[in-house]
Amino acid sequence: MSSPAPTKKPGKTNRIGLSLKDYKGGASTLCKGCGHDVITNTIVSAFYEMGVEPHMVAKLSGIGCSSKTPAYFLNGAWGFNAVHGRMPAVATGAALANRKLVSIGVSGDGDTASIGMGQFVHMLRRNVPCIYIVENNGVYGLTKGQFSATADEGSTLKNGTANDLPAIDLCTMAIELGCGFVARSFSADRKQLLQILKAAIAYDGTSMIDVMSPCVTFNNHTGSTKSYDWGRDHEGPIHEVGFVPAWDEPDVEFKDGVAAEVPMPDGGVVYIKRLEENGHDPRSKEAALKLLAEDYQNEAVFNTGIMYLNPERESLQDDMDLIGEPLNLLPQDEVRPPQAVLDEIVESLR
Repeated sequence: MSSPAPTKKPGKTNRIGLSLKDYKGGASTLCKGCGHDVITNTIVSAFYEMGVEPHMVAKLSGIGCSSKTPAYFLNGAWGFNAVHGRMPAVATGAALANRKLVSIGVSGDGDTASIGMGQFVHMLRRNVPCIYIVENNGVYGLTKGQFSATADEGSTLKNGTANDLPAIDLCTMAIELGCGFVARSFSADRKQLLQILKAAIAYDGTSMIDVMSPCVTFNNHTGSTKSYDWGRDHEGPIHEVGFVPAWDEPDVEFKDGVAAEVPMPDGGVVYIKRLEENGHDPRSKEAALKLLAEDYQNEAVFNTGIMYLNPERESLQDDMDLIGEPLNLLPQDEVRPPQAVLDEIVESLR
């Protein structure tokens, strides 16, 4: 008599009963070893661990290698691939039309720091609720590896050509424009990036994450300051980051050496553990700008972590006093004011 077939063990699920597979997307068509794929996998893990329902996510992008990556995560999410540099406008519209959605925009250094700079600036200024990830490799990967606006001065292309223009520092710009969540990470440091992404999901406003993501085809050579080897040799985490969601308990061991506990709007807490006695406190805007200015002058250091964190800044949705319901679900009598109200508005403008 044959033995009964073994019972298949149920797969591991998150707090809402979904498996990691439910958060994945299509197979990547990017170059093997591309840093963007590591970021994609980390996004999958972050949304899985946070227990966000995929159909309550809007994923957005522009044009470039980076902008292909939303196809590789969260198949069940809403998606929109905008034209080059115009993703912030689409993200703003989506956030205002339905404030229940979690928006995540994936852009590149060309899509953000060149053709899309104008829209990027106003998204930061308005504090549109969106996780804005810049997959930063310092080159235009789709057009054969020319320098982008974030390429460091003095870095070289594969043919030896040196960049003689100063780089745009997206983190400094974001803080100056009032962004309340500004972080820098490295695609090879997945542990740090995962904690930053989880905190960004809990943030109510624009969370800008500048991630150095090496282009293995055009910018991973000696002379590049956006290569895997250069990043590993120069990365200096400014602190240890831990995010504890509202439904979980903090790790007791992590409490030792904690320099900051920053409550987030959803009830979660960001824990910052200093790695040095006088380590960086991300709650200080002045300290963040000073740190970034020092980084810009010091070619030997590539600091990563949460540069600035201010969860108290009001988001665009709150500033506009938007209701909680998606606009397309409202009855016509609520979205179309009666004539008396329109007359009153017109009269107030005379």
